[in-house]
Amino acid sequence: MGRAVEASGSVLWIGAAALAVLLGGAAQLQQTGLWPWSRYVVFAAVAASSLVLAATVGRGSRWARLVTVLALFGLAFATAGWRAQARLAERLDPALEGRDLVVTGIVAQMPRRLADGVRFTFDVERATTMQGGVVAIPTRISLGWYRGGQEEAALLAPYDKLAAGQRWRLAVRLKQPHGTLNPHGFDLELWMFEQGLGAAGYVRVERRGDAELMGERAGVPLERWRQAVRDAIDAKVRDERAAGVLAALAVGDQAAIERSDWDLFRATGIAHLVSISGLHITMFAWLAAAMVGALWRRSERATLWCPAPVAARWGGLGAAALYALLAGWGVPAQRTVWMLATAALLAQFGVRWPWPLVLLVVAAVVTLVDPWALLQPGFWLSFVAVGLLLVAEPAKHGAGSATRLRAVARSMRHGVRTQVIATLGLAPLTLVFFQQVSLVGFVANLLAIPLITLLITPMSLLGVLVPPLWQLGAVLLQGLTQVLGLLAALPGAVWTAAVAPWGVQAGALLGAALLVMPLPWRLRALALPLALPLFAPAVGHPPEGAMQVTVADVGQGSAILVRTRGHALLHDAGAQFSRESDAGARVLLPLLRALGVGRVDLLMLSHRDNDHVGGAPALIAGLPVAAISSSLEPDHPLRATAVPHQRCEAGQSWRWDGVEFRVLHPWSEDYVRAAPRPNTLSCTLAVTDAQGRQLLLTGDLEAEQEARLVHTPGAALSSEVLIVPHHGSKTSSTPAFIDAVAPRFAVVQAGYRNRFGHPAPEVAQRYVARGVALVRSDRCGAWTWAPGEPPRCERDASRRYWHHRTGGDDGAELAGVAARP
Repeated sequence: MGRAVEASGSVLWIGAAALAVLLGGAAQLQQTGLWPWSRYVVFAAVAASSLVLAATVGRGSRWARLVTVLALFGLAFATAGWRAQARLAERLDPALEGRDLVVTGIVAQMPRRLADGVRFTFDVERATTMQGGVVAIPTRISLGWYRGGQEEAALLAPYDKLAAGQRWRLAVRLKQPHGTLNPHGFDLELWMFEQGLGAAGYVRVERRGDAELMGERAGVPLERWRQAVRDAIDAKVRDERAAGVLAALAVGDQAAIERSDWDLFRATGIAHLVSISGLHITMFAWLAAAMVGALWRRSERATLWCPAPVAARWGGLGAAALYALLAGWGVPAQRTVWMLATAALLAQFGVRWPWPLVLLVVAAVVTLVDPWALLQPGFWLSFVAVGLLLVAEPAKHGAGSATRLRAVARSMRHGVRTQVIATLGLAPLTLVFFQQVSLVGFVANLLAIPLITLLITPMSLLGVLVPPLWQLGAVLLQGLTQVLGLLAALPGAVWTAAVAPWGVQAGALLGAALLVMPLPWRLRALALPLALPLFAPAVGHPPEGAMQVTVADVGQGSAILVRTRGHALLHDAGAQFSRESDAGARVLLPLLRALGVGRVDLLMLSHRDNDHVGGAPALIAGLPVAAISSSLEPDHPLRATAVPHQRCEAGQSWRWDGVEFRVLHPWSEDYVRAAPRPNTLSCTLAVTDAQGRQLLLTGDLEAEQEARLVHTPGAALSSEVLIVPHHGSKTSSTPAFIDAVAPRFAVVQAGYRNRFGHPAPEVAQRYVARGVALVRSDRCGAWTWAPGEPPRCERDASRRYWHHRTGGDDGAELAGVAARP
């Protein structure tokens, strides 16, 4: 009895120590700004000294254990902060942004092919100005090399030669890491920080000598091999879609998978099987260990030399490490291998802790190695997947007690049981991270897991030695995608939900744990009431007569969401950035789902320019849109959609939930002009709530149209919030127009360091001089204006130390904010 109590106390103590490491790393990640480097050093020294004191003096006493826990918390906090300082020191000097530089270095990873070019990681060996002066820039940068319409073919020739391991001399322009920032959206700056990328930019090929290949095999032999495999798959497999998936499975080239296939895999819940993520590598290690163990038991000599469980454990780890190397040894793959290695070491030394404690200790080790892993969904999905596999572990059966047929039947039952547990256990976590979960995922995974894991993935790897296997794998993939397409087409195949409060998320995760654990059913029954609120969380709506405005951060483009109590209007849909990417899929769909907007009642597209309509096709495909209003010409492709479409004209008006909407421009006669410029037809909308507060949405209005509005009787332009016309261009925002609108806030939607120079300095000064708070999306991120709350910049609300800072940290010009109450 005494030993059991002592063992229980040790388990609790070890768990508390591991939890302290996790909490220390997590606490440091909440810092909005970093301390001076010396403070972290002092903090770490004090924590280390406390650990030594507790170990030498306390020797297991309660106070010593308490000091150890606190010291581990401080040590994890301090080491994460010190390492963050070192990474931030590697960022590009702001004085070098936008300057023409010449860099010499090595293509560090397999280039990512795009429709209009390539993107690649470049390890810099030397950097100079165009005049030859040496400059210091980050040692690792991200570069794009794009196909321009104006360059001569001879200048573009080196573009097709780009390969991993080559040494190049390139003319480039760089900028600091900067991305769009929206509520619950992807954080590009965090991703670049974790990848160790200190700058992003593009290659400028304007004359001969701007791009010079200096060596074919300068380094990174593994990356060269990966690219050779990818190129061989492309050459041998005719079906481009299948070739992309095979390349992703063989060498981790996820960019080779087409966007339509990614949508299909997410809708059917099998995306984790085709992306070499932490979860994928964990499952691969688990299956490899099972295969090694089964084969090992067949040899009596092998089992005498090494027990089968030990061989299976290290065989699975070795297979996972090799697979992670072949997949590019990315950050998620690295931390997964450390996780599996820690678990294997604990088992090797005979540590017989409860599996939740093993997972907790492993998580603590990963946190020390990579504290930023705590912010990645893959980290949590990997650990939960391992826990669920352990829960699903079948009871041991006596050897020879069953026929082979019964053994097969038992294995099939176990496979189904494991999939049920994984589906139920991962569904709440998937909903927490991605706001959607596949309801056909259980069936899809029953088919896809054995097919992809046991057949297609081995074929993609063995095809390096036997290329015809790639063709066979492509045939299996074609059949699989056809079945997945049928499943995805079923009504209600994907369940989406808004982001739930933290308490609801925690309750749902607890409910999922209760459901899959081997507990009495009276406790499992609590899972339903705990989990249901996550699947249908309460969504906040503006009260009757009020509106809530979200000006999305879509880079150089425009997209504004206006919500009333029961309706939603989206004014413009951002740009199409490339053939593979647009604001609709990248920004707006995740934002709308997170906010609980399940339907857009009206999509108003101000005019035909790409930065206003480029994201509309993806939006229409991904979310119900009841109607479209636009100034698009009759033969525009968006006119061909099944959504009801009408032309916007001055004089149109309607009322939703006590909020009035008025179209102020264009006039009907504007459409009959000879070849009108798109900007002159911008749909301009005034939205007025019951309290008289007005929002003015202007598109790309220019000075002539502004003047006409100013002199139109009854236009009622005075507004509290103005979306600055044409992103702050010199062609708009005349003094007379600003005076007529007299806004309190003027919001500019413009990309960071955009090539147009928006907003023009003289235009920005024009607003600030009148006491207007000028809000810039490149400094503010998404801007939210809600009833009864002060306006909010997403960069202020979610500020962390890795986020970009430009001058003042506030997204609004401070002079304007202070000047008007």
